Amino acid sequence: MSILVSWSGGKDCAFALHTLRLEKQDVAGLLVVLAEAGDGAEVPMHRIPEQFVRRQAESLGLPMFEARIPNPCDDDAYGGIMTGCLLRARDAGVTRIAFGDLYLEEVRRRRVDKMAGTGIEPIFPLWLYPTAQLARDFLASGFKAQIAGVDPAVLDESWVGRAYDEDFLASLPDGADPCAENGEFHTFVHDGPIFRHSVPRLPSLRSVVT
Repeated sequence: MSILVSWSGGKDCAFALHTLRLEKQDVAGLLVVLAEAGDGAEVPMHRIPEQFVRRQAESLGLPMFEARIPNPCDDDAYGGIMTGCLLRARDAGVTRIAFGDLYLEEVRRRRVDKMAGTGIEPIFPLWLYPTAQLARDFLASGFKAQIAGVDPAVLDESWVGRAYDEDFLASLPDGADPCAENGEFHTFVHDGPIFRHSVPRLPSLRSVVT
């Protein structure tokens, strides 16, 4: 059964893909949402420019199944665009979509509800993975990532651009989740065991209210 991985460019989706490949699952591609942004497009919330996501996909050897949305985009428009993308994926033989969610029940329930009736099953390969352990396992597996943006209510702009590494984790303020499951920060993965070669780091970064 072919699987798409919901892809933002960050560490959780990268580790979900890594987990699926270790399990010898048939990963057919990446499901990528791209929002209009000036003269180009970017991953919503994470604000990873389209060209850098494409470089990741090329290094992964996986095609992108794109859902392109306007900015702003209301719920009805978003739902229609996503349904069309899912139907195209189903027609291409995709039967499951993997999400990198860890423990937010409301997020999981919303994904399950929105995919009802599409003929595609949502799966959650990292569900209930302890976040401190996941952070350690991510780094121990050889992944390299940078901080692409932060919620300034939790971390100031000086954190943006830092490597996601042991020093970063040790410096997090009390209460900040090491995998940012509550939106404390976003990451961009530029190297690791799932890639055929490293991809360029983001050259310019900005804080992001998540």
